[in-house]
Amino acid sequence: MSDTTAISACPACSAAPLAERVAEPAAQAGDLILSLPTIHCAACIGKVEARLANMPGVRAARVNLSRKRVTISADPDLSADTVIDALEAIGFEANELDGAMMAAVETDPAGRKMLTQLAVAGFAMMNVMLFSIAVWSGASDSTKHLFHWISASISVPALMFSAQIFFISAWSALRVGQLNMDVPISLAIVLAALMSLYETIIGTYHVYFDAALSLTFFLLCGRYLDHRMRVAARSAAQELSALEIPRCTRLTGEGRETVNVADLSIGDRIEVPQGMRVPVDGTLTGGSSEMDRSFLTGESLPVAVTSGDTLCAGEINLGAPLTLQVTAVGEDTTLRRMAALVETAENARNCYTAMADKAAKLYAPLVHILAFAAFLAWVFFSGDVMLSINIAISVLIITCPCALGLAVPAVMVQACRRLFSRGFLVKDDTALERLAECDAVVFDKTGTLTEGGTVLDMEHLSAGEKSVLAALASQSAHPVARVVAQAIPDDVVPAKLEDIREVPGNGMEAIWNGETVRFGRADWCGGAASSPALRIGAAPAKALSIEEVLRPGARAAVKTLNALGLPGAVFSGDTARATGKVAEALGITDIRGELRPEEKLAAIEEMQAAGKRVLMVGDGLNDTAALVAAHASISPASALDASRTAADIVLLNRSMEDLGHAISVARTARLRVSQNFSIATAYNLIAIPIALAGYATPLMAAIAMSVSSITVLLNAARIR
Repeated sequence: MSDTTAISACPACSAAPLAERVAEPAAQAGDLILSLPTIHCAACIGKVEARLANMPGVRAARVNLSRKRVTISADPDLSADTVIDALEAIGFEANELDGAMMAAVETDPAGRKMLTQLAVAGFAMMNVMLFSIAVWSGASDSTKHLFHWISASISVPALMFSAQIFFISAWSALRVGQLNMDVPISLAIVLAALMSLYETIIGTYHVYFDAALSLTFFLLCGRYLDHRMRVAARSAAQELSALEIPRCTRLTGEGRETVNVADLSIGDRIEVPQGMRVPVDGTLTGGSSEMDRSFLTGESLPVAVTSGDTLCAGEINLGAPLTLQVTAVGEDTTLRRMAALVETAENARNCYTAMADKAAKLYAPLVHILAFAAFLAWVFFSGDVMLSINIAISVLIITCPCALGLAVPAVMVQACRRLFSRGFLVKDDTALERLAECDAVVFDKTGTLTEGGTVLDMEHLSAGEKSVLAALASQSAHPVARVVAQAIPDDVVPAKLEDIREVPGNGMEAIWNGETVRFGRADWCGGAASSPALRIGAAPAKALSIEEVLRPGARAAVKTLNALGLPGAVFSGDTARATGKVAEALGITDIRGELRPEEKLAAIEEMQAAGKRVLMVGDGLNDTAALVAAHASISPASALDASRTAADIVLLNRSMEDLGHAISVARTARLRVSQNFSIATAYNLIAIPIALAGYATPLMAAIAMSVSSITVLLNAARIR
């Protein structure tokens, strides 16, 4: 987040990395959902939940740390503004999210169903194997026949329930004339089950229910791992839309009324209170103030606005209440247009083909050809249809892509665990594959390479001036005032001032020893510099030089990335001068300042059209489209919720030093995936001829398939 964002009240936040995601109940209709962009650790959670628990009307509140969000179950008459004010009073910035929209994307019924299917398959497999062992150990005649029927009664319902995911996917492909990996899987499961059921009915010795169940279980393991990687990646466009202010105050001839933003029309007059986001685009018709545009444009300092200026949805009013005439609503607002950019970029990213999918396009047709060829050949040479079907089933099972199905998710889960231990939360299932391919990196400046600011020097101020400055700065919530207040030495005692007031858009003013004292904009204080200034009485104004502070580890990260073959660039919405100063401190020469969100997106697309695979590192709303459009993307945990959602990976630690480590782990993971594909290929080269020659029963095929799957899992574990 930009350096003008509210500073967290928790002193431990600056050093403590985020813990694992805290469980959060699914949002219910009527719940308040607030974004908390400045929470960083367990201490923050305790403070927020304790404050909310003491509020009248709050029934329950639960903070989700990884999503930086709190879900509040409250009485209908408790307004979001009241809760937001209470949290900001203890130092936490809060923004209301659209509860109905967020509730629609919070649930994961597919994951719960898949986990149930996995449990059923595993339970059935273990029980059927017990009966199989009894048969192998010498059970015969009526006992053997009974065990076969018990196995059938367990297996058939279990397969019908647990293997649905493969059957549905296979049918979806077949009905449009396509093949996918689930077609041979479904054929192997169905044929093995039907053949075993037939053998049970006629009373023969061999049945293969255990093979069908073990095949289903191992494949479901891989599918569930893959699903868990995917479920973390939610739509950034939906998050952007949820950030919109759901209600506002409309001014009419009869007075003021609270209305839904969706009910506004062009020409309406609305009020934007101090500290609130602008809900729609409009023209300022009353009042003057300063606007925080950092998360929208990347500008590190607030921007002064007066009557006639244009305001965009998403900006934050830092000064006095404003009156706005609406000029754009709905899909025409700046925030919605940015959401459209994100959706377009998301569609482009979806064109990326994962390594497993590339293997599947070649593998699935080959499996069918081999099995059908085995059936025809054995029918021709032996004339035994049942034997030929058994051999075809063995070929389908032994070539079943279980190892291929586990090759990618097994490695990615291990890699994600390792990265999490170093402060990286991987959200997208193909993120590490794409990260390993990156050969260039683009950084945002404000809030990414920098965090906040610091006053360079106060030695030119006298003790009395420092005392007055401490008193004035402590009375303002302005981001610059907070930076100055933090820079004042602890031994400075604030002066006793009278008639302290904030002049919207200018600064703080008071009376001290009969003289007017001011702290704020240089021109208002009578100074010539662009930095904020202090003026006491008729004395000349004294400027305060404020410089952005580099994020810890930024220099080390840039150096390491260069060594790994990823040259850096800085693309920022801030001024060219401010951008160049930070880039020069990091040794980066590719610098572009004053970029609008669509220009950042175009610059990323231009680089990628030239053959570069770009890693984007950013935190602001103006970075969201670029984060999605880049080949891979990383966002710090302090970023706006929408930006963290758009990114593939979230940097949980304050320091950027381990960015190079993330690249190294991604490249190692890609190597392990390639090795797993090689293991699966070698297994097939050995096992397929054995199955084609008729030396492998379906049970032996299932055992061989399980061995290859375990080998793949063991190789994946080496990444740790």
